[in-house]
Amino acid sequence: MKKLLLSLLIVGTLTPCVNAQKKQKRQLLFNGKNTEGWHTYLKPTVGAAWQVVDGALQLDPKAEGQGDLVTDQEYENFELSLDWKIAEGGNSGVIFDVHEDPAFHSTYDTGIEMQVLDNINADDNKKDNHLAGSLYDLKAPSQNVAKPAGEWNKAKIRKQNGHLTFYLNNVKIVETQMGSPEWETLVNNSKFKTWKNFAKYPKGHIALQDHGGQVSYKNISITEL
Repeated sequence: MKKLLLSLLIVGTLTPCVNAQKKQKRQLLFNGKNTEGWHTYLKPTVGAAWQVVDGALQLDPKAEGQGDLVTDQEYENFELSLDWKIAEGGNSGVIFDVHEDPAFHSTYDTGIEMQVLDNINADDNKKDNHLAGSLYDLKAPSQNVAKPAGEWNKAKIRKQNGHLTFYLNNVKIVETQMGSPEWETLVNNSKFKTWKNFAKYPKGHIALQDHGGQVSYKNISITEL
C-alpha cells in the first residue's frame, strides 16, 4: 500500500512537468514542401500567389490569388522563429494576434506587426519605427542589424503574457509590455491611436503579409509557452 501511494505521489508530481514539456515542444509551421496549415486571410485555401520555391514560402506579386497568408491555428503565448528574405525595394511583415473576421478587411486591423523591409530601397524607410525588425509604427529597433535585400534574415518574436521581445539576426532589438504606460504612449503616438480593434485580441493567427512585392519565408517554427 505504501509503495502504491508513493508511486501515485511521484506520478502526480511529475505530471505538471510532463505537461509543461509537451506545451513547450517546438512545432514546424511550414514543412518546406507545401502550404499545409495555412490559408489566405478570409479564404478557405491558399491563393496561387504563394508558392513553395526552393523550400521557402514565396510570394509572387504578379500572380492571381493575392492576400496575406495566415496560420490555420491561433496562438497566444509563444516564441516564433523564421527566416525572411525581401526583394529590392520590398515590404512585408510578420503579423500576430490576428483576429480573422469579415468585419476586418486586413490582418493589420487587429494584428501587431514585426516589420520586414528592404531598409535601403523601400519607400517605407523614412521612419525608424518602420524599419526592418521594428514593432511597426510603434517602436523602432534599438539598432539596425537587417541584412540587405536578397539575403536571409533570422527573426524571432516572443510573446508571453503581453510581454513582447523581438530579435533579428540574434540581436534583441525591441522589448515592451502590452498594456503598460509605455505601450499606451506608443499606441497614442501611432496611426493606431483611433483603431479600436488594434491589439485587442490576446489570441490569434500569425500572418505573413502580402504588400505587393516578392518576399520569402522559411524555417518557420513555434513554441507555445
